[in-house]
Formats: sequence, C-alpha cells, structure tokens
Amino acid sequence: MKTAERKKSKDKTVIKDIFGIHHVTAITSDPQRNIDFYANNLGLRFVKLTVNQDDPTSYHLYYGDELGRPGTILTFFHWPDAPKGHRGTSEVTSTSFLIPENSMNYWIDRFKTKQMDFRGPYKRFDDEQVITLNDPDGLELELVAHKSAEERSVNVWKEGPIPIEHAIRGFYSVTLSEQGYEDTASVLANDLGFILTRQDGSRFRYEIPAQEEEVRGGADIIDVLCLPYTQQAVTGIGSVHHVA
Repeated sequence: MKTAERKKSKDKTVIKDIFGIHHVTAITSDPQRNIDFYANNLGLRFVKLTVNQDDPTSYHLYYGDELGRPGTILTFFHWPDAPKGHRGTSEVTSTSFLIPENSMNYWIDRFKTKQMDFRGPYKRFDDEQVITLNDPDGLELELVAHKSAEERSVNVWKEGPIPIEHAIRGFYSVTLSEQGYEDTASVLANDLGFILTRQDGSRFRYEIPAQEEEVRGGADIIDVLCLPYTQQAVTGIGSVHHVA
C-alpha cells in the first residue's frame, strides 16, 4: 500500500495515511508470453526485468505506466515449476485496471480482433462498466470504465500500442474472496484505514477516505467477496502472490 507515514508505538508499528494500492505481484510460467500479453495486448509498459530478491534463480518482471508510478505497477515472479493455481477463497480473485468511460467499445473491438476471450460488458454498482478476461496463465483481470480515469490521465504509456485516449490508467481495484468477510473487513477498517462505502449482494466495497489535499482517482479500492461454502484457493501459476 502507498503510505505517507509510519508511527511507531511501544508495542507495534502503526501504518498511517495509506493512500491506496502500490503494486500487485502474480506468478507466471512463461516470461515471453507474459510480455507479449501485457505489453503488446494491454499496452502496459515493460518497465524492467530483474530477479526475485528471495529467489535469484527466477525472473521478476515489472509493468507500469510510462514512469512506473505507484498504483500502476504489476509484477510477476517467473516460477515455471510451481503448481497451477486454483480459484477459491482466501486469495485475490481479480485485479482491475482503470480505463476511460468512453473506451469500452475500443477494448471490445481490440479483443475481438486479437481473438481474445472476454466476458461482458456488465454493470457494477451504478457507475462502472466491466469486462473480464484472463491472461495466458489464467490470472483473472478486469477493465473497469469509470469517470475517475479523467483524474489519472498521466498514468499511461505514451509510446505504447494503445491510443492515449483509450490507454489503461493503472489499477482501479483488487477483489479479495473470503468465506466470511468479517475478519478481513476488520483489518481493512481498523488497521489500514479503509471504510465500507457500498454493498452489492455478497460484494463489499472498501475505499480510502478522501483527504482535502489528496486527489482521488482510483487505485484505492478493495472489494471483498463473501463466498461461503467455497473451497480455499491454491496459490500457484496464474494466481496473485501479494498486493502491497
């Protein structure tokens, strides 16, 4: 999470003034296929290729906007021998990117031209249009068309394959799945400073409260899906490893 300050107490470090999502890290089996999908198809900038600091034998791929700004950074650990991930609870089920309100038709046409499977568009809450797709490893992604994209016009890759007026503006949100949402909700609200702003059936939305000096514009939304009687996820290829 993007933070402005850490306040130390006698017993623990309390995180203050969290502004939103800094980066999302997932697991891939094939780095070249991953680059082709995210840089060429989605138009994210391939910022750098390095190694996993905890596992120097594996690649670590970074994507973002032109400058790799916080709130746009998607990274991947290259772990080809990891098991295939399986959907379920206790994981990040979907990573959502922000696109301009009038860009939905552009992306639908692009995916059809490239023969990429997708689902939607469908409406979420009152002000979002969403399409869902999966990357080559099965990682679930969303493109969310929302008016807040106007506030994040700098979060693009100007030299990329997508026209600037339709380019991805960084993250919009991430979705967590839980059998019961109460414990996660408590951490989000009491420890990280999120507030519950909306509910739609089993989807509970948490957002960072607006501050006077802060311009809100996405990358500060966590959705929690309550999915009782659903098996626990198995983390592996095609899964999110962590969100920060």
